[in-house]
Amino acid sequence: MDLYREEILDHYKHPRNYGSLKEATHQASDRNASCGDLMEMSLKVKKGKIEAVKFKGEGCAISIAAASMLTEKIKGKRVAEVQLMTDKDIVKMLGVKISLTRMKCATLGLVVCQKAITQNQ
Repeated sequence: MDLYREEILDHYKHPRNYGSLKEATHQASDRNASCGDLMEMSLKVKKGKIEAVKFKGEGCAISIAAASMLTEKIKGKRVAEVQLMTDKDIVKMLGVKISLTRMKCATLGLVVCQKAITQNQ
């Protein structure tokens, strides 16, 4: 369990794929009102595959770490695969038990990513 917590802290302190993506083909943002998290995600999609992904925003450790881990996981994946991802996939990826009140924090990145895909089809 501590190994997972360390990984979450590392992703929070040093988020991967953080910033703006100039050549984005898909982009969306959203917020988690209950926690104050705010996130924007940019994707570069080519021939149905995610070639590049970046996110930016501010939020709690869980939301930033989950978004960071998600960007690493979806790079190179088919858009259709990402659209099928659920809350369970995020919890499994994080490797720790997520309380009901923190679930919106953990899944904000996925929500924004799927929103970007859907809005730009």
